[in-house]
Amino acid sequence: MNSNRPTDSLPAPGAEALAQSEALTDLIRGRIAAAGGWLSFDRYMNLALYAPRLGYYGGRAMKFGRRAEDGSDFVTPPELSPLFATTLARPVAQALQQSDTRQLMEFGAGTGKLAAGLLTALADLDVPFDSYAIVDVSGELRVRQRENIEREAPALAAKVRWLDALPETFEGVVIGNEVLDAMPVRLVVRKLGAWRERGVVVLGDRFAFDDRLVMPDAQIELIDATIDEANGEPFAEYVTETHEAALGFTKTVCTMLARGAAFFIDYGFPHREFYHAQRATGTMMCHYRHRAHTDPFLYPGLQDITAHVEFTGIAEAGVGTGADLLGFTSQARFLMNAGITDVLNELDPSDVKRFLPAANAVQKLLSEAEMGELFKVIAFSRGIAGTLDAFVGGDRSHTL
Repeated sequence: MNSNRPTDSLPAPGAEALAQSEALTDLIRGRIAAAGGWLSFDRYMNLALYAPRLGYYGGRAMKFGRRAEDGSDFVTPPELSPLFATTLARPVAQALQQSDTRQLMEFGAGTGKLAAGLLTALADLDVPFDSYAIVDVSGELRVRQRENIEREAPALAAKVRWLDALPETFEGVVIGNEVLDAMPVRLVVRKLGAWRERGVVVLGDRFAFDDRLVMPDAQIELIDATIDEANGEPFAEYVTETHEAALGFTKTVCTMLARGAAFFIDYGFPHREFYHAQRATGTMMCHYRHRAHTDPFLYPGLQDITAHVEFTGIAEAGVGTGADLLGFTSQARFLMNAGITDVLNELDPSDVKRFLPAANAVQKLLSEAEMGELFKVIAFSRGIAGTLDAFVGGDRSHTL
């Protein structure tokens, strides 16, 4: 059982942040009581991340940054290097041109660095576009996004707008960088052949896991068969996640997309790898002050809770709407195909203070031991013939 009390290995939050966490804890306790004493984990995760003003993305936590000292919890590729956005702009530009569209939309825009970088790079490539829409539930992040875009791309800031609701149809390019992994998941457990759903209860002054026997639904039955197929051996206990929210989101975006492309960049695996024995304890992970751990009850509202993406399901959800699967590959292959080494070579190697940090960041983006292999890129399209240059070499659609 897990505790929401601090541990010696993680820094304690300040008084204001702790008060926010305690308020969210009280809210969740009330929801558990209202649900009869047991709350499914996806509902807990949704509250912990998205409760208005109190959840991790609904509150004022720093979230994105390079170091724990700045109060942040994790770093994303756009924060790691501006060359990520400069390189991503190339397949985005190709998708805009091939679909004859002029709009962009980004989900979960973080600090706005990716938006600012894409705006600047597209302008440098002389690619015409009319607007850049951002969809983000965090009011605090919207403020940071606006500030960063106005500072880093002042001439293009007027093209950016923030949406509170999605349009019925959209023509252009959609970008979702590390969005799918932050969507609530159900936790399910197979013990001695019987399936249980893992929920949250109150145990004294703590939250704790509690497993309840469930009748397998279609999603669980598919997981059950895939686990056995992928491993060929029984497990006394196997913990994993179901991704209803991410699948529903993918369907919504691909249904909305009337013409253009949708790129999703995240960490995860196709289903046979996702349900490998190496992940028999699940992929749910928490991030707090640049340290990863597995206690989702530590400081509710002050830490990120994520799960790896099961990309086969994402592919099926998108294609099921009638969209085309544009491609699926590793982040390393995608960025190399898109020309990240050419972008790096545009810097002057003799400018050591600028070149060496840029080269080190590119190494992290491409290395199998860092982000290059674990992170994947999947894209869907309508109205684009064939594929894009970024997917020509190393496409892994056949593994889905």
